[in-house]
Amino acid sequence: MSETTQTARLSNAIPAPRTAPGRPKQRDSFFDNAKYLAIVLVAMGHAWEPLRSESRAVTAIYMIVYAFHMPAFIVVSGYFSRSFDASPEKIKRLITGIVIPYVVFETAYTLFTRWTDGEPDRAISLLDPLYLTWFLAALFIWRLTTPIWKSVRWPLPIALAVAALASMTPSIGKDLDLQRALQFLPYFVLGLCLRPEHFRLVRQWRVRILAVPVFALALVFSYWAVPRMDYAWFFHRTSAETFGVPAWYGPLMTLALFGCSLVLVACFLSWVPGRRMWFTALGAGTLYGYLLHGFVVQAANHWHWSQHDWPHTPLGAIGVSVVAATVVTVLCTAPVRRVFRGVMEPRMAWAFRPVSSGSSAPGRSVRA
Repeated sequence: MSETTQTARLSNAIPAPRTAPGRPKQRDSFFDNAKYLAIVLVAMGHAWEPLRSESRAVTAIYMIVYAFHMPAFIVVSGYFSRSFDASPEKIKRLITGIVIPYVVFETAYTLFTRWTDGEPDRAISLLDPLYLTWFLAALFIWRLTTPIWKSVRWPLPIALAVAALASMTPSIGKDLDLQRALQFLPYFVLGLCLRPEHFRLVRQWRVRILAVPVFALALVFSYWAVPRMDYAWFFHRTSAETFGVPAWYGPLMTLALFGCSLVLVACFLSWVPGRRMWFTALGAGTLYGYLLHGFVVQAANHWHWSQHDWPHTPLGAIGVSVVAATVVTVLCTAPVRRVFRGVMEPRMAWAFRPVSSGSSAPGRSVRA
């Protein structure tokens, strides 16, 4: 079985190499480790948001993390979406692994934020992704367009051109957070273009050593840029004109941010251990941690935890980071996944026609 036939969903999209009959399929520890470490950084970034205004150092680290943590996540998602071909089996996985969780969590976040934000009249809208659900909407769009990117001759330059044009188009509405989906598209397409040897290349010891001064220089530059640059550029959710600059800044920033993010993603992946670690198994539950930790963040903000003095001290910021990492780690564990599997990974056999044995390649299973 080829490793690209195992793209069930973000939280469970890890390849299984050939195994002898009767032996369990083995997951790739490197990608599980990368997914777990990336989701920890996502949670930390959300925890740092209330601390940015009073700490230049926290804001600098925040900018660095936002420059590569979601790009890394999206690149890996693209890498494990290479086998998507719009077959009945893959469409079923797309619906059960992305569409259903999107509908459930978009509804749940809307109801929850009615309480946390004090907006009891907030309407439920499946076209306007709320908070973290934008990623599921974008992943749905990216996956559907995968056959296109696999067919064209220059997929990455075309994706970059699409992202650049989106950054110049303020009229793109909020439907499915299309602005974000288009501006983050190049990272997904890059993942589609990558091969195992590319990941082996960035994991060489020379790259790991070189990543140290690169990250150090990036941190120094980020600290310098804090009062000079709006970190919202890294969110990729608005056009250039929103920042009060000419529209032609958009393509320039698209290329510049893509280059910077690509370098930092390579540095990050070079440091990801390839062997099995204590957190490796948690890599299979990153979608759970991603979607569930938002409720903890929203509840904490409702109780105004950041208005206390201690989080704004150096030790307080470290403590907040540890708490965020701990919370998202717990949410990736097997017991939590068992509780929420019904909405995160529903089987829904009743909703689909049976997949005939001749409709897929030998050795492919309906569920990864």
